[in-house]
Parts: sequence; C-alpha cells; structure tokens
Amino acid sequence: MKAKLTKRVGLAVSLFYLITVIMTGQAKKELYNYFHQYIGLSDTQIAAVSNGTVFVKELQSPNPSEMILFGTVFVNSSPENYLRLVGNIDTLRKLPNVLAIQQFSTPPQLSDLSAFTLDSEDIEDLRACVPGNCGVQLPAEEMDKFKKSVDWSAKDVADQVNSLAQKSALEALIAYQQGGNDALGTYRDKNNPIRVSDQFQELVNQIKSLPVYLPEFRDYLLEYPKYRLPSVQDQFYWEKISFGLKPTIRLVHAMLYQNADDEIVYALKQLYSSHYFHTSIDLTACVKAADQAGFFLITVKASDQGGLTGLKGSMVRNVAVGRARKFLENSLAGIKKTLENQTAE
Repeated sequence: MKAKLTKRVGLAVSLFYLITVIMTGQAKKELYNYFHQYIGLSDTQIAAVSNGTVFVKELQSPNPSEMILFGTVFVNSSPENYLRLVGNIDTLRKLPNVLAIQQFSTPPQLSDLSAFTLDSEDIEDLRACVPGNCGVQLPAEEMDKFKKSVDWSAKDVADQVNSLAQKSALEALIAYQQGGNDALGTYRDKNNPIRVSDQFQELVNQIKSLPVYLPEFRDYLLEYPKYRLPSVQDQFYWEKISFGLKPTIRLVHAMLYQNADDEIVYALKQLYSSHYFHTSIDLTACVKAADQAGFFLITVKASDQGGLTGLKGSMVRNVAVGRARKFLENSLAGIKKTLENQTAE
C-alpha cells in the first residue's frame, strides 16, 4: 500500500511540476531542474534533447490500465508555427502514422466522413459482434444497429457497413456537441462495460495540477458544452492512424486554450476509438528556450486501455507501451522536421 501511495504521489508531483514549468514560463535553470529531478534525464540526455534529439519516457501510473507518456524535443522554430501546424489538417495529414484525417464542418456534415472507411478485418468483426464479445469498441445499441441494418450476405456489404459507420460517427459527434461527456456512451465489446465519461474524469483527475493552475480549463474538459470559455478555440476531426497493430479510427475534440496571461495549452480529447483506447487526453505546450532561438515541445499523453491488467495483461502492456512510445517518437520527430523545414524555406 505504501509503495502504491508513493507512486501516486510521485505521479501527481511530476505532472504538477510539468504544468508549473509550462504555465509560468520559468527560465532555463528551472526547466532543466524539471528534466533532472522529475523526468530523470541525465546531463547527457538533456544535452541531446537541447540538440534536437527526441526523448520519450513512460511516467508512473497508479492504475495498470492507464498509460502516461512524457515526450519532448527541441524545435528550431517558433511556438506560433507549431500552433499553425496543429490547426492545419492538410499538414497533419503528412505526419507519420496518419492514414487519413478530416476536419468536421460547422455544423458537422455527413460529407465530412466520405473517406471514413473500415478495414475488412473490422467489417468481419462487426458481422460477429455481440455485447461482451466484439473486435470493435462499440456501445451495445450500435452493435444491434449493424446486425439489423446490414445485409451481410450482399456483395456490397462493405459499402453498407461504411455508410452506416459514417452516419453513426456523425450522430455520435452531434450528440457530444449537444450533451457533452455523458453522450459518449458505454463500450460493451468486453465482459466489463466501460462508461467513457467516468473513465475520462478519472484520467483527468490524475493530472493534479489542472485544478490548481488551470481550473477553468479543467472544468471545460469535464463540463463541455455546459461550461464555455471564450478563450478556447474548438476543432473537431476524425482520423485513421496506425500504431503498428490494427489501424484505428478516432473522433477527436481539439482545443487551443490561451488566457489573458498568454498561457497556452493545446489539448486533444478522444471522443471515440475503434480499438485500444477507452479514453485519452493529450496536453502539449511550447516552452521557449532561454538562451537560443526555438522552443522545447513538451507533451503528456494519458490514456486508459483495455487488456492491460493481470499476468497476461502485464505482457500486453509492455508491448503497448513500446508501440505507444515509438508512435510518440515518430510524431515528435515528424513535427520537428515539418516545422524546421518551414522555417528554413
């Protein structure tokens, strides 16, 4: 019990200090102290990061189903260019592991999902789906909809499934925009139902610094759309990405928050994932270097995933962490390359 408590406190302190560094714009010494004391980087590793090497590390979590990764890279560009990058879907489309991506219109339209398609393996899994046993993460009512609405013996079964999937994704997004987290539903692809809103709140609660330094943004994450912040720019999109296993389709709520003190956080909130992630939240910030042009891109990616507990789950977790680390390394490297190429032009 004492060891678990120590881990929980260590995680809270680590994330608390991270947001402190980001939000208060502390000088080089404080940023480097953070890298030393709370992430455990050596002088050699810090020097490598300062010279442009990508660094990614898993942070301790009290729950084995949760995965929290820290990543950083020094980018010889400006934070403003990064913000333009993440707000540009066409540019994101060129990043590693992104198979397809499309921003939603305002209001969202079915035509926004014209390229939203499932792989043949997912289509076969949907054919056999029943609550508690499904290869695709879905609420029970969605499983029933596919069972009743698709003619599984028809030659155009893939077209039918994709058409229904597109309509369901649109309905899910509209429901979220109107009803917030409570509309995210309950996954019933495994024996234990997963209520997404509950798990998202638990995940956000692990980031102990949010209610201290950004209480209004925490409220926005948990209470959207009832709670509004005029300083938040919202963007909604769907993406198909590869982690090295099954391609995964996700619905995402992207938020750019900038308050009166020019404190900036870019957050990605998962609304739905066809595989792996029950819920996830990414927080990213740009910390300007004190003694050179450029900035440190620092990100924390927190997620809750199924199948990571127990003896077998611990082995699966090692693989999942390895793949997630590689994905984050590739993403940071891709962002660095894109921004620095733009700066050089």
